[in-house]
Amino acid sequence: MRRLGLIALLGAAALTSQAADRVFESGPQKVHLLELFTSEGCSSCPPAEAWLSKLKSDPRLWKGFVPLAFHVDYWDHLGWRDPFASKEWTARQYRYSASWKNDGVYTPGFVLDGRESQARSVPMSSTDKPGVLKITFANDNASAEFNPTNGAANDVDLHVAMLGFDLNTKPSAGENNGRNLRQDFVVLSVVNEKMSSAKAEIHLATDSRAGAVAAWISAPNQLEPIQAVGGWLR
Repeated sequence: MRRLGLIALLGAAALTSQAADRVFESGPQKVHLLELFTSEGCSSCPPAEAWLSKLKSDPRLWKGFVPLAFHVDYWDHLGWRDPFASKEWTARQYRYSASWKNDGVYTPGFVLDGRESQARSVPMSSTDKPGVLKITFANDNASAEFNPTNGAANDVDLHVAMLGFDLNTKPSAGENNGRNLRQDFVVLSVVNEKMSSAKAEIHLATDSRAGAVAAWISAPNQLEPIQAVGGWLR
């Protein structure tokens, strides 16, 4: 575990004519959002990423939990610039750290449903039933709709991430110099959109590296997810 002092587009895979329309829909039961903050510049991260990769074969993937790997950029100063890192993902981790009143951030760092987690295990099924989140992709556009269990369609924030898989890198500097790194569930891009009356329309941007999509909603300007959904694009 590596720690620093405390200092925070929906892209889409190229959609073929055979798969122009894709629908991803959660059930009413809460789907967990599992986030990993990681970096190619940190020697402690490859084991955590290897564990995350194993979740591809878990039968509860997408329906029971949605994993994300956010690459942060604060290890780039060691000489290797992580190609998947973003200042936006770093800022997200710092927002979490501040909300938990921690004195710093670290990698690898797991977050489960907006809460710091030390457990490297698949989360248990939730008993909460916030409602159904549905995302429909059609050509270059997507529509989102949330139907809450209590029937009250309040305004929420929608977040949609495109995820990369089987991404291989061999750093030539930093703590992982010379290692062959293979990564999955890598966040390539995120679009944040306001959902008025729990509905939203989004224009897509293509990313040929994307193999899956993850979407979640939160209360306005909040980090903790209300509901999540995801699925394979190919």
